[in-house]
Amino acid sequence: MLKSVLSISGKPGLYKLISSGKNMLIVEAMDETKKRLPAYAHERIISLGDIAMYTDEEDVPLYTIFESIKTKENGAPVAMNPKKMKSDELYAYLAEVLPNYDRDRVHPEDVRKLISWYNILIKNGVTEFKAQDEEAKKE
Repeated sequence: MLKSVLSISGKPGLYKLISSGKNMLIVEAMDETKKRLPAYAHERIISLGDIAMYTDEEDVPLYTIFESIKTKENGAPVAMNPKKMKSDELYAYLAEVLPNYDRDRVHPEDVRKLISWYNILIKNGVTEFKAQDEEAKKE
């Protein structure tokens, strides 16, 4: 599911991939507007399925962290506002869901994005974060 959810550099929030055209993608904002717009090749576009977070051992895929947050929050959005949280509060929250995160390479803004992306996904009904190819590998 996370493969079709995109982050576009310079634009707030998350976007759902609708279709692709010549030199662009058609995306839909995952906010209350549900506005559709083009995303061009020159913009930095990344799928949430391709993002991982630094840890002391190996990088952990984003869907694994989202699953941990979902377990901690019982499937509900994170109650705290990440924009108003101080750095030490952000790091304390991350330590609860990913205890071995790399304290040198993970910045407060990374944790803010993580929490706000999780909240956006939950509000849009996305509750299955595990990649389908990962599930197929386990079978």
